[in-house]
Amino acid sequence: MPSRSEAAGPNPPDLAAGADVVTVARPTDLAGARDAVVTAGTAGTSVLIRGGGTKLGWWARPRGGSSPVEAGPSSGRASSVDNQRPSTVIDTRGLDQLIHHEPGDMTATVQAGMRLDLLQAALAPAGQWLAIDPPRRGGVVTVGGVFAANDAGPRRFGYGGVRDLVIGSTTVLADGAVSRSGGTVIKNVAGYDLNKLWCGSLGTLGLVVELTVRLHPLPEATKTVRIPAAAASASSFVTDLLASPVECVAVEWSGDALVIQLEGRAAGLDARLDQLARLAGEHGLEPELVDDDVWPALREAHGGAPGATVVRASTLPSQLGAVSDALAAAAGTDVSVTLHSHAGLGLHDAVLTGGDASTQAAVIGTLRTAVEALGGHVVVRDRPPELDDHLDPWGVPGSAIELMRSVKRAVDPEWRFAPGRFVGGI
Repeated sequence: MPSRSEAAGPNPPDLAAGADVVTVARPTDLAGARDAVVTAGTAGTSVLIRGGGTKLGWWARPRGGSSPVEAGPSSGRASSVDNQRPSTVIDTRGLDQLIHHEPGDMTATVQAGMRLDLLQAALAPAGQWLAIDPPRRGGVVTVGGVFAANDAGPRRFGYGGVRDLVIGSTTVLADGAVSRSGGTVIKNVAGYDLNKLWCGSLGTLGLVVELTVRLHPLPEATKTVRIPAAAASASSFVTDLLASPVECVAVEWSGDALVIQLEGRAAGLDARLDQLARLAGEHGLEPELVDDDVWPALREAHGGAPGATVVRASTLPSQLGAVSDALAAAAGTDVSVTLHSHAGLGLHDAVLTGGDASTQAAVIGTLRTAVEALGGHVVVRDRPPELDDHLDPWGVPGSAIELMRSVKRAVDPEWRFAPGRFVGGI
């Protein structure tokens, strides 16, 4: 089926704040996706990619532009872009088909715009699922959007990140070339693993059209354990938990309590619960069984409510207590702060509300300094647009920035895909 395009009216606010959107293309297959990219190139527009739209405001906001003026590697501000040009939005939601499911190999090939919930429903009759559970943020998420944002959710602890579950991809590059990486079987080592390059690139390198993913069996049984613990106590417990034989699929900390999920065969869960209880007892902690229905709220807490500022700190799992202390020291009376942590992974999301942009920026700057002193890093995900006048959401680019710019120049030499959205103005 051919792609469909239509002239855009006023800029949709969730597509490209500050960019002049002139066309919205809605391809339904690979040929249509390639045509949309080539047409944008012929028209001289930049390309912005939209899936479910739940994370379009995360990280830096793309700018229509060419001729990037790159900031130096030590700069804390994104690069500027001159010769501003209008943008073409490619809406992937027409790429919504499950192309092939091979239950025996536990793999599936799916178009990038397919809704994650519909994919899970299609896989469930075979007793399988794609083991990711990202925040929905009040909307729907697409498989390609989760891949582009690299946002797996709490079960990343047990199953790995999105990049670990994608074994093949088909991507349209800026010149219309179609790149295929990986294959349809799990043990495939031929060629460069470009899947890991596309994952987390936020639509700045190309248009991902199809993905082949590794599946897992649906668990026979699950158990959820809540362990009241302050951040420092939780850090100590998680450190020992990671060194123990207890197998967990999610280890979260939120609201002064750890919440841990176990899953697998029903016959083995009681023994693992006993192991977990003994370990908790060694730390003076008292675990309790709770209903599994606590997980949607824990998952969504990481995304923050509309209008909130969401800041992610990445550290060692043992440093949850230090991050909590740093956040408490940074927050003033005008800013309300809550912390939700993928405690087993060392990924901590601080949600800020209240205060003006300059006040929130000061809190984030203080937190960033403290976390960097621990050897970690802080990025700003969602936030009000005015916060960008006070800080760069990515912070100071690291030592790999020149390599990342070289990759950008190699696959998108005219900087057409979401210019300025990635770190360092890429």
